[in-house]
Amino acid sequence: MEYFAQFGMWVTLILFLTFQIQPNYGFYLPGSYPHKYVVTDELWVKVNSLTSIDTEMPFSYYSLPFCKPEGGIKDSAENLGELLMGDRIENSPYRFKMHTNESEIYLCRVESLSGDQFKILKERIDEMYQVNLILDNLPAIRFTQKEGYFMRWTGYPVGVKIEDAYYVFNHLKFNVLVHKYEETNVARVMGTGDGAEMIPVGKEDSSEKPGYMVVGFEVIPCSIMHNADMAKNLKMYDKYPSSIRCDPATVAMPIKEGQPLVFSYEVTFEESDIKWPSRWDAYLKMEGAKVHWFSILNSLMVITFLAGIVLVIFLRTVRRDLTRYEELDKEAQAQMNEELSGWKLVVGDVFRAPSNPALLCVMVGDGVQILGMSVVTILFAALGFMSPASRGTLITGMLFFYMILGIAAGYVSVRLWRTIAFGDQKGWVSIAWKAACFFPGISFLILTTLNFLLWGSHSTGAIPFSLFVILILLWFCISVPLTLVGGYFGAKAPHIEYPVRTNQIPREIPQQKYPSWLLVLGAGTLPFGTLFIELFFIMSSIWMGRVYYVFGFLFVVLILLVLVCAEVSLVLTYMHLCVEDWKWWWKSFFASGSVALYIFLYSINYLVFDLKSLSGPVSATLYLGYSLFMVLAIMLSTGTIGFLSSFWFIHYLFSSVKLD
Repeated sequence: MEYFAQFGMWVTLILFLTFQIQPNYGFYLPGSYPHKYVVTDELWVKVNSLTSIDTEMPFSYYSLPFCKPEGGIKDSAENLGELLMGDRIENSPYRFKMHTNESEIYLCRVESLSGDQFKILKERIDEMYQVNLILDNLPAIRFTQKEGYFMRWTGYPVGVKIEDAYYVFNHLKFNVLVHKYEETNVARVMGTGDGAEMIPVGKEDSSEKPGYMVVGFEVIPCSIMHNADMAKNLKMYDKYPSSIRCDPATVAMPIKEGQPLVFSYEVTFEESDIKWPSRWDAYLKMEGAKVHWFSILNSLMVITFLAGIVLVIFLRTVRRDLTRYEELDKEAQAQMNEELSGWKLVVGDVFRAPSNPALLCVMVGDGVQILGMSVVTILFAALGFMSPASRGTLITGMLFFYMILGIAAGYVSVRLWRTIAFGDQKGWVSIAWKAACFFPGISFLILTTLNFLLWGSHSTGAIPFSLFVILILLWFCISVPLTLVGGYFGAKAPHIEYPVRTNQIPREIPQQKYPSWLLVLGAGTLPFGTLFIELFFIMSSIWMGRVYYVFGFLFVVLILLVLVCAEVSLVLTYMHLCVEDWKWWWKSFFASGSVALYIFLYSINYLVFDLKSLSGPVSATLYLGYSLFMVLAIMLSTGTIGFLSSFWFIHYLFSSVKLD
């Protein structure tokens, strides 16, 4: 009972630190509840970091000479996941009044552009940076038409370059879609990112103003040639003295050093039939569903093929040989052993300890932790608990589940260590410590190196020093203790007994016709074939700024990947044993873990052919660094699947052999 009480205290601490770093986000998923606005209520637009698929480095909105709010720049509430993703949500001067159309609203006049401002503005236009606006938790969406097809984009470009001239979009035309608020018959407290409000219940008073919910937020950027002299005496939100005609097909505001800029906007409200629960459909509309189904069917074909091979091994080869072997008397068995070849001859060496056993135990433990985190996170995301409407919750959830599953990492690594050591508990603390620090340590080294590059570029993607401290505290105050607790239970649990004895002198492995590692590396092509289609959509969502929300398909693909990895490693292990190669431990791990090599090669291919516009060595280094981090996690998780399935297979196989 004492252990359970300690475990409960740790879980409470994890929940507090992970989800209560920003109090407004505690036990609340942003975007989960509708916010009711009555006519003339003020709505304020927020701004997120400027992003570009050319550099993959976000920058602060106010790093450019844009209009600042009258009350000063203020950061909105952010959770841990948002900070890690480089989101910097701040207030903006754009103000609307619910269901009140306004036009020709003067925003501000930026005095003459300095040389540095002019230079950085040109750079952001050249690098195709997008301005990301948010209203009631909805990102601004922009529709364009090309060759008869409507395309949708989140945000709008800073400007455009035509020939040698740079034009900035200094007038925004907003269209806010609203739906009439439907009163519920149950009182509830509804939270928002800005606080909480009580929605009263009862019959709506006829004199009460109708309430509306925001169900869409569209923006059309325009480049307008304003008269800077006319705007000298205007105040923010004043009516601009001349008419403004927003035509997105033409540009008229070139930027020049020493020239002032004038910003303005207009807003229209449109009642829509879109229900509030469906307002994210425009962002999450799934395209290429047939491709996802093709990926799943392709995986099923690979699994069926491998399952047939496994059944042949079990039912025809192994069972037949065991039956023949057990029907003979001892003298005949001894004579048969001299004549037989294959896996039966390595019975005295198959459980011989591998080279670097501590490293293998640590990698398997970390693989269990990463695999468990992936399964649970994707399952929760598929059930809708971590939708894109709740910014940052996916990353926050991954961190939370990873820390909790430190118990599993410690337990598996220590118990495997004791099994290899024939039950000896010596050194279990060291194994648990290594399991707690191996993958996080490598990840911390990679991310710190990349963070220095982001710091040097003044990007908002750089993790603040305070967040570094928080991550280190989460690592050493929560993850490491939980891993040690798991290691303690692994040391107390009975180790797995080997079904056969190991000879003192190792058997010589016959010379092979081809290098065994060549077959191990080639085995990764089958698991890669089950996920490469889904991998394209994941890479596009990460690097091309697209929203990924087909977690249901991803969960199915993950389950299929687990099955393929297990089958591939099992078949390859049996093939090695048949040629009297008893060194199966590491080969079974890398047989399925080698899929990470092909994913890394695919990442390089994606960089060369799909991210052609990725500019600068810093951007390419960031891409390769994050790809390396992802590949390491995949190698540990898939390798663990292969090793554990092979260990179970060999234990089952040789436990069926009756020996004195």
